[in-house]
Amino acid sequence: MPSEEPSSPRHPTVPTVPTVPTVPAAPSRRSVLRAGAAAAAGLGLGPTAAGCGFLSPGPAAHEDGREPIDVKVDGDLVYFNWADFVAPDVFAGFEKEYGVKVIQSNFDSMEGMVAKLNAGNRYDIIFPTAKWAQRLAAGNRLHRIDHSKVGNAESILGSYAYFADPWYDAGSRHTLPFTMYKTGIGWRKDKIGDDLGGSWDDLWNARAKGRVFVLDDRDEVLGLAALKLGLDVSTTEEDDLGRITETLRSLRPHLRGFSSDSYNNLLNGNAAMTQAWSGDMAAMLGQAEDPSVFGFQVAREGAPVNSDCYAIPSNARHPGTAMLFIDYMLRPENVKRNIAYIGYPMPVGGTEDTYAALVEPFPECLVSADDLKDDLYFRNGTAKGEQARDSAWTRVKAG
Repeated sequence: MPSEEPSSPRHPTVPTVPTVPTVPAAPSRRSVLRAGAAAAAGLGLGPTAAGCGFLSPGPAAHEDGREPIDVKVDGDLVYFNWADFVAPDVFAGFEKEYGVKVIQSNFDSMEGMVAKLNAGNRYDIIFPTAKWAQRLAAGNRLHRIDHSKVGNAESILGSYAYFADPWYDAGSRHTLPFTMYKTGIGWRKDKIGDDLGGSWDDLWNARAKGRVFVLDDRDEVLGLAALKLGLDVSTTEEDDLGRITETLRSLRPHLRGFSSDSYNNLLNGNAAMTQAWSGDMAAMLGQAEDPSVFGFQVAREGAPVNSDCYAIPSNARHPGTAMLFIDYMLRPENVKRNIAYIGYPMPVGGTEDTYAALVEPFPECLVSADDLKDDLYFRNGTAKGEQARDSAWTRVKAG
């Protein structure tokens, strides 16, 4: 998920602390996700983000005139995703079976992905998060995906009813879910003990003072404070955002930095505790010499959840190959191989045990159908509301 200019504290009488640095992230499976005003402008936000289009809307969806995708090899696959989110042997198997090449490009933010699309770059398959999938679909920037032509789609839709009609894409007309994840707290037991309190309050733990990281992510950081205060995770109310920024100001003395490289910060000892995505914590298990040194918890006040999605841009040159790729990726054997590689669960029926075995040391990494129903996705707000959240994030980063 652009950098923000610092602003004065909301209440100047409250003492400020020195600016906490944003720590450059090493290459990781998930990079920073930020939702900023620049992105909103690029999407041409109207009265609500959910109902907006892009500045240059794509052609109408096929039910309004575009022909359905002919599911066949129609060229090499031009692929655009986070780095290292498909196992190399899974790619190799697809190339061999269909006689095509996978031409890979990577983004490090949703804004980066959208900027490339708006610049006219053409990709056959992209992977937006839920709220960005909603924006893309509203802007007529995505093909329809006919589930009847994706034989393995039923392995998702028949096992996870949530994705048959998700809030971000009615009827899953333009997307199918790729991964799921939730946000919690990772920590080093050798630094602050075996157990935490099960709350977002634990980030204020005195034993971790000066060695705490939070994600370099607007929604996630504002969201943790909102949940701590019992507020809506995507609130845009000025009074709520004032309370959130004050709460986060009190966390500043505990922070070492803002960073979305959760597992490397824990592995190398930069962090004693960090806000973290569940999938990154699972991926860390494969890197740790002694996994028992680490812990992961979700807070009782609530854990934000999210999904990455398969989507085919409306200007894709090879949509038929993209449909074959989605179906190939949903084969259970490929799902299991990919789960083991990326550390993120994929909502495909019959593969749950694979992820459960992977995260046995961190059972709270599991994402269930019940977690999805908790309605703790980050949602699109109005243009004014998104600007209010940007301003709050600026104050948080500035201290």
